[in-house]
Amino acid sequence: MRERLRRLGPELLGFAAAGVCAYAADLGLFIWLRGPVGMDPLTAKALSFVAGCSVAYVGNALGTYRRKTAQVSRLRQYGVFFAVNVAGALVQLLCIAVSHYGLGLTSQRADTISGAGIGMALATVLRFWGTRTLVFRTGPRTHYRVGSWTG
Repeated sequence: MRERLRRLGPELLGFAAAGVCAYAADLGLFIWLRGPVGMDPLTAKALSFVAGCSVAYVGNALGTYRRKTAQVSRLRQYGVFFAVNVAGALVQLLCIAVSHYGLGLTSQRADTISGAGIGMALATVLRFWGTRTLVFRTGPRTHYRVGSWTG
């Protein structure tokens, strides 16, 4: 188990770095669209979510998983990546729904803990699993590229 975690270390760090950049892009764009642009919250969040997914995909494709040969087109790969991220967002929403409506924990703190705490942790696990197994397959069928970092 310890050896497996040690081997996963660089992949986890790369995934986390791409995720932090994606989160910053999502949050920054959302704040800008809601503030100076004056967009409604749902449209602003939808656009910032797509931007965040795009940043995460590029970070993982050109960074974390750059040595993995794409087994499908990049467009299809991005589509699967986007679907995995939507599933992660649904996990976060489900955690809030269960806590708020199912358990009756209706305070702002409870919503934050369930959505941004527990929900984010579960969604991150789902996103990591989905990214490595469905988007950038890691396993016996994976071939490594030979060449520069740009592919």
